Amino acid sequence: QEQLVESGGGLALPGESLRLSCQASGFTFSRHAMSWVRQAPGKGLEWVSGLYSDGSDQFYRDSVKGRFTISRDNAKNTVYLQMNSLIFEDTAVYYCHLEGTDYWGQGTQVTVSS
Repeated sequence: QEQLVESGGGLALPGESLRLSCQASGFTFSRHAMSWVRQAPGKGLEWVSGLYSDGSDQFYRDSVKGRFTISRDNAKNTVYLQMNSLIFEDTAVYYCHLEGTDYWGQGTQVTVSS
């Protein structure tokens, strides 16, 4: 059974950094593209970043380009999201998503507040 478990969220001041992790199990992780999606309070789901199965290409929404970095370690079945220079608008629940499926993690809360 496919499972995605996020971790690494928390409270950060503007300008600080957080690193999210998503541990995958129950499927052949190295064969699948992965993405991060977020949901801010009172808003819909918003795609943030994604990468191919081998990590060769990474994609970002404009508002996080230059600040966020997505990566993966296929040996550890884990995808990461390094978030630098956090701003208030990054406050959201962040979800790990197995591309092309309905499999999502439970989400991890990121709150940027002074």
